[in-house]
Amino acid sequence: MIFIVSGIPGLIIGALIYWMAGGRVESELLQLHYQQIEQRSEQMDDQLSNLELLLSHWAFDNKFDYSLNGLDFVRDFKRTDDITKTLIAMQGSNALVKKAELFVGGESKVLFNPEYTPLQNQQDLSIYNKLIHGRNLTYWTQWAFDPAHPDDKDLTLIHHIPGGSPNPYGVLVFRFDKEKIASLLQTMTPYYEGEAFLQKKSGELFVSANGSASNSDFVLALHEKIDRLDKEKGSFFFDWKGSTYTVSFGNLSRISDEWLYVSASPITSIMSPVMFISKLIITVSLIALLLAALLSWLASHRIYSPVKRLGLMLGGHGGGTDWTREDDEFTLIEQQYQHLHKERLELNSKLAEQLPHVKESFLHQLLQGYMYAYSEEDLLRRMEQFKWEVRSHRFAVLFVQLNGIANMDETFRSGDEGLVTFAAVNMMKELASKHFEQSDILNFHDLTAGIVLLVPDGRSHKEAVEAFSEELTTSVNRILRMRVTLAVSRQTAHISDLPNEFERVKQAVSYRNCDNANQIMDIEQGVLDGEAWAEPQYPFTLERELIQALRTGKEEEASELLGAFVGALTCAGAKEIDVQQGMLHLLGNIQHVIMVSGVNPNRLFKGANLYEQLSQIREPRRMLAWFKDKVLAPYQKELSCRSNSEVKRLIEGAMIYLQQNYRQDISLDNCAEHIGTNPFYLSKSFKVVTGKNFIDYLTELRIEKAKELLRDSEMKINDVAEQVGYQHSYFNRIFKKLEGMTPTSYREQSQHL
Repeated sequence: MIFIVSGIPGLIIGALIYWMAGGRVESELLQLHYQQIEQRSEQMDDQLSNLELLLSHWAFDNKFDYSLNGLDFVRDFKRTDDITKTLIAMQGSNALVKKAELFVGGESKVLFNPEYTPLQNQQDLSIYNKLIHGRNLTYWTQWAFDPAHPDDKDLTLIHHIPGGSPNPYGVLVFRFDKEKIASLLQTMTPYYEGEAFLQKKSGELFVSANGSASNSDFVLALHEKIDRLDKEKGSFFFDWKGSTYTVSFGNLSRISDEWLYVSASPITSIMSPVMFISKLIITVSLIALLLAALLSWLASHRIYSPVKRLGLMLGGHGGGTDWTREDDEFTLIEQQYQHLHKERLELNSKLAEQLPHVKESFLHQLLQGYMYAYSEEDLLRRMEQFKWEVRSHRFAVLFVQLNGIANMDETFRSGDEGLVTFAAVNMMKELASKHFEQSDILNFHDLTAGIVLLVPDGRSHKEAVEAFSEELTTSVNRILRMRVTLAVSRQTAHISDLPNEFERVKQAVSYRNCDNANQIMDIEQGVLDGEAWAEPQYPFTLERELIQALRTGKEEEASELLGAFVGALTCAGAKEIDVQQGMLHLLGNIQHVIMVSGVNPNRLFKGANLYEQLSQIREPRRMLAWFKDKVLAPYQKELSCRSNSEVKRLIEGAMIYLQQNYRQDISLDNCAEHIGTNPFYLSKSFKVVTGKNFIDYLTELRIEKAKELLRDSEMKINDVAEQVGYQHSYFNRIFKKLEGMTPTSYREQSQHL
C-alpha cells in the first residue's frame, strides 16, 4: 500500500497541470497570441502601404506622362530602354513584387513586362484594357493575366498613368509572388499550422496562406462566426472537426477599401508544450505505480506464502468441512459464505436472463400443439412457474399480420420482414402492457405475431382489444407505413384449447380482403362461416393466353398477361386465400407446360419447392414479383437458349394459322405450305419450340375451344363439334379420351361449379 500511494502525488500533480493548461494557461496564451497577431498585422499593413506609396511615386514620374500615348517605341528606342530599366528597378525594389509591368493603351497598345512587347492578340488587349477602366486611380485586385488559365489569378496593385489624370491611357502594374504573399500571411500563424487569409469586405479579393478557396467550408464557417460577433477586431476559440482553434481577426485600411485579416491556429499547437509536460508527469507517475505494484506483489508473495498454501489446501478439499484445529474457521466460514452467495447471484442472473426465452419457447410449443400430451393441471402449473396468474382466469389469442411491405420501396424491402416484425412486436409489447393486465407477445419473424391474453373470470376482453387494436393500427400506419390485420379468438377456460383457437385466428386472417386496409376480424362474429361470400372467379382465358405466350417465347406479353391475371384474381372483394389458391393453381398449370415442353422443372428451378415458397407470400404484388422472378424468368431463359428467333417466328406463324383456321380441315402439309416451309422442318421445329407434336397441339387447341363453348354457351354438342372442326362421333371419342368424360358430362359439371 505504501509503495502504491507513493505514486499517487505524481498523478495528482500531472492532472492539475493538465487542468490549468486547459483553463488559465489556455486563456493567457490566447491573449498573447492575439497581441502577437495584431503586431504582425500592423507590420503587414505598413509593408502594403509602402508598396502603394512606391507605385504612386512612379505613376507621377515624368517618364510616364502623356508623351507615351502614341509614341513610336521602336524608333525612340532610348526611351524604350529607359522604361525597361525603370520597371526592372521597380521590380527589384520589393521582394514581394514578382513582376512590374507597364501597359500603354490608346494608339500604342504595347506592354512592358518589363521588356517592350507589342500586343496584337485581342484577348491580351482585353485583359489589360479592363485594368484602365477601374473605378479608382489606384486599387488592389486579383487578376488573371493568362487567357488560357482564367482561374490562375495574381494579387495585383494597379495605378493609372499619368498619375492624377482624369483620362488615363495606361496602367502601372505590380504583380505579386503567390508564394511570398503566402509566406507573409504565414507569419500570422505563429506555429505554421491552421489558416490565415486576407479578404476584401466586398468579397472581390481573397488571399490564403494555404491556398484555400474563399468558399471552403472552414473559411465560410469562420466568416459566419465573425459576422455573428459584429466586431471590428477580436479573438475567440473556434471548434472545427474535433479540433479547437484560436482565431484572431481585424481590419486593414487599404486604398478606398477595407480588408479583413483572419488568423486561425490549432490550440494544440499553442498548448502542446504544456500538455506534453503534464502528460510526461502522468506517464512517469503511472510507471512508478506499475513498479510499486510489482514490488508490492513480490513483498506480499513472500510475506503471505503460508496463507497461499492454506488457500490451496482449502481448495483441494472442495469446500468440505474436514479442517484441522490450526485452521482459521472464521475465514473458512467467510469463504464458504462468499462462494455460496456468488453462486446464488450467478444462478439468479442466469434465471432472469433465460426466463423470457423459456417462457416464449413454452408459448410457441403450446400454440403449435406440441403439448397435447400434458394435462390441464400440468399446463396451469407450468404457467404459474413462469409467473402467470392463471387461477380464476380465462384465455384468448390474438393473431396480428402486417401487410403492405411490397408498397414500401423507400423504407423497407423484401427480406426485411424480420426487422419490420421486430419493430411491430416492440410496439405491441408497449401497448399491451397498457391495455391488458396479463399478456405475452410471440414474434413469428414473418410479418406476423401472436398475443396470448389472460382475462379475469366474469370480464370481457372486447373493449380492451378494441382500444389496443385502434392504437396499434394507428402506430403501425404512422411509423412503419404498413396495414394491420388482427384476428381475435373466443375466450376459453382451458389452456389446452389455445392451439385450436390459434389455428382458427390464423385461418381467419387468410380470409382478409386483399385491398390495402386495416381489418379487425372477430371469430365470435362468424368470420369463418362463409356467409355472403362471393364465389371466386378464376380467369381461364387469361391463363390460356399466358400459357400460349410462354410457349411462343413472348416474354413481355407473358409478363403483362401475368399482371392482368393477378389483377383479375384481386378484384374488389377478393380474399387472400382465394388469390393464393388461384396462384397455386396457375403454378401447377405452368409446371405442366414446362414438363410437356421437355424441360425438367427440378433442374430448371434447382430443386426449389415453389409451392411452399408461394404459400408463404400473402400479398398480391409480392406474389406477382415472385412469379416473374422465380417462374417465368428461368423458363423464358431456357426457351431462349433452346430456339433462335427465326424458328420462334416460324412456329408463331404456324400457331396463329392454327388458331385462325382450327374449324377447317388442317394438315401438316397445308400449314407448312401456308408459312413457306417444308412439312418435315415444321414438324421438327414445332416439337422443339412447344414441346408438342403438331397434331397434339391442334387437338388440344380444338378441345380447349370446345370446352369454352360448352361452358359459356347453350350450343348443341353437334354444333360445338362442327365449330371446332370435328365430326360428332369422333369429337365425343377424342374429348372423352383427353378429358376423361363426355362433352355432355363436362357441360353439366361446369354449370354446377
